[in-house]
Amino acid sequence: MPRILSIDYGIKRTGIAVTDELQIIASGLTTIPSETTIAFLKEYFLKEKVVKVLIGEPKQMNGLPSESTAIIEKFVSKFKTAFPDMPLERSDERFTSKMAFQTMIDSGLKKKQRQNKALVDEIAATIMLQDYLTRKMI
Repeated sequence: MPRILSIDYGIKRTGIAVTDELQIIASGLTTIPSETTIAFLKEYFLKEKVVKVLIGEPKQMNGLPSESTAIIEKFVSKFKTAFPDMPLERSDERFTSKMAFQTMIDSGLKKKQRQNKALVDEIAATIMLQDYLTRKMI
């Protein structure tokens, strides 16, 4: 069974998570510089079968687009050009970074380790993907 991949795209860094082949568990894959995301995905899609990609959709508390929406929309456009046949779904990413940071605290990471913003991005992508899998099963 092919995998589902999620992307927490940011100005500087992009967190990437992927499911197992049975699409049951989401795991962090990596965090990469945002300008390398399309190239990374091209290489990854050659190695692994991916059936769908989730890209975070930043929203404010009131549901309106956040200030980073324009940056992500530009990336979504590049993604669709590079991968026109890849199914793409947007996913609400409100609170994923806060949840990722709390996950780091709960798992006992020391303060120095919690300052690793790349790890926060990867965990945020994982939370977004696991939430999607949970909703899909209901």
